[in-house]
Amino acid sequence: MSQHSADQAPTSALATVATHRDWWRDAVIYQVYPRSFADSNGDGMGDLEGVRSRLPYLRDLGVDAVWLSPFYASPQADAGYDVADYRAVDPMFGNLLDADALIRDAHELGLRIIVDLVPNHSSDQYEWFKRALAEGPGSPLRERYYFRPGKGANGELPPNDWESIFGGPAWTRVAEPDGTPGEWYLHLFAPEQPDFNWEHPAVGDEFRSILRFWLDMGVDGFRIDVAHGLVKAQGLPDLGSHEQLKLLGNDVMPFFDQDGVHDVYRQWRTILDEYSGNRKGPEGPSSEGRGRETGGRIFVAEAWTPTIERTANYVRPDELHQAFNFQYLATHWDAAELRDCVNRTLDAMRPVGAPATWVLSNHDVTRHATRFANEAGLGTQIRTAGDRALGLRRARAATLLMLALPGSAYLYQGEELGLPDVVDLPDEVRQDPAYFRGAGQDGFRDGCRVPIPWTRAGSSYGFGGGGSWLPQPVEWAELSIEAQTGAEGSTLELYRDALAARREQPDLGAGDSVEWLKAPEGVLAFRRGEFTCTANTGTEAVTVPAYGRVLLASGEVTLSQDGGEAKLPADVTVWWTTG
Repeated sequence: MSQHSADQAPTSALATVATHRDWWRDAVIYQVYPRSFADSNGDGMGDLEGVRSRLPYLRDLGVDAVWLSPFYASPQADAGYDVADYRAVDPMFGNLLDADALIRDAHELGLRIIVDLVPNHSSDQYEWFKRALAEGPGSPLRERYYFRPGKGANGELPPNDWESIFGGPAWTRVAEPDGTPGEWYLHLFAPEQPDFNWEHPAVGDEFRSILRFWLDMGVDGFRIDVAHGLVKAQGLPDLGSHEQLKLLGNDVMPFFDQDGVHDVYRQWRTILDEYSGNRKGPEGPSSEGRGRETGGRIFVAEAWTPTIERTANYVRPDELHQAFNFQYLATHWDAAELRDCVNRTLDAMRPVGAPATWVLSNHDVTRHATRFANEAGLGTQIRTAGDRALGLRRARAATLLMLALPGSAYLYQGEELGLPDVVDLPDEVRQDPAYFRGAGQDGFRDGCRVPIPWTRAGSSYGFGGGGSWLPQPVEWAELSIEAQTGAEGSTLELYRDALAARREQPDLGAGDSVEWLKAPEGVLAFRRGEFTCTANTGTEAVTVPAYGRVLLASGEVTLSQDGGEAKLPADVTVWWTTG
């Protein structure tokens, strides 16, 4: 991890530091959703120049890298995950010069840049797909997608029974150039997102070229969207009777998590390894031998697999570097469930030598401050505000627990402010395509994508000079960065303190194990060297040993008169140290 402090930023990307080749093993990576982070031109939509202008904030927050959700040229049928040109920036976000400036400035500030890559599907406005439609049946370009004749007497039925994740059939029938109903094409998501056929060599060639394009631009890695979906089972077999599909299910599907996908990533890894270590990368002042190394490009898999053991297959030594731990994200605020998930994660990652990752929120799920405000068992998309005070207490405690675990952690923009999901957006402003298709994955992702507040005042609370593409609640003024900066006990200052302590404590960060300690029911307690974490997920305060001095706490904690015990309130996490 980076060893710069908030008031001692690296002044040059050429600063001399101790080499730390595996920076990603303990990195804290911050997800930026560009359209909702900062708007530089007042059009109500965030952009790359806006992100660039706010990079010092992320440096001072204490993160190691920034992951940017898609900013490629796109019709925006699914917020940029429908890509029309992988080598261009959508004009709403800027241009390639803006991307170059952002990457350069990030490196000067000691931050790495990870970009989203969308290889499972393209936009229906991608040149290949447009030509495939225009050329009609028999076009070689149709072989780069899944075009199939329909079933039924006149081909009026889909080729199989697969459903879209967004709801409805996973197949759409096209009108051929002569106007007659024709073949069907596969789209596991929206109809505007046709799936690539990764059995066709041209698809692999194209994406290897795309990787090199962005690596030459200087990016430090790629987050791979739907990394588990590229390869489909031979013959595209019917699924049979099944509930509406979700990304995180319990079964291996014929279109997800197929073994052949690993051949793709082994090829990609050889490309990335060509670039790793052969240039000066973002660096900053080191401390106790832990600094930024001078290369180390990485892949991060968004792989929704049935088990964490299946996820580990994606991070074997010759494949990807990290994979999101969605099982942890979906775990309830319950000590026994959390301990089981932590143990299974560490046990699964240890044999393949990969770091565990931990995440609580992202752009596809309800923010954890709202999930924890509701009763358990409602899933990862929730439509009710719940008890917001309870949700914030639990969210703060959950964050300290997550940041104490060995491995790498992911933060989603605005969680450091304790932002809740906006659950009462008017129907007319919603843009999630799943919302309009019914069923699907609920379609309420807009609530976690509302632009974040920077200031107490202004038409969009400092997001930009105009309005914002989704309306912000008025109460967000007091949740803004301006309102929370320097405010004792604020969630923003808790995050800053936690990330600073994580950098400074030698026993935090990288690792593959924890030592569990005996604790009351509902309490998690584990030790890592001189560091100890205790988290009370129960509903009542409990007494625990004082494991040294209090380093940080998510809420009030009371020590006994002799200092040997502590009263740990419900929904509070405490960091202790004997160092």
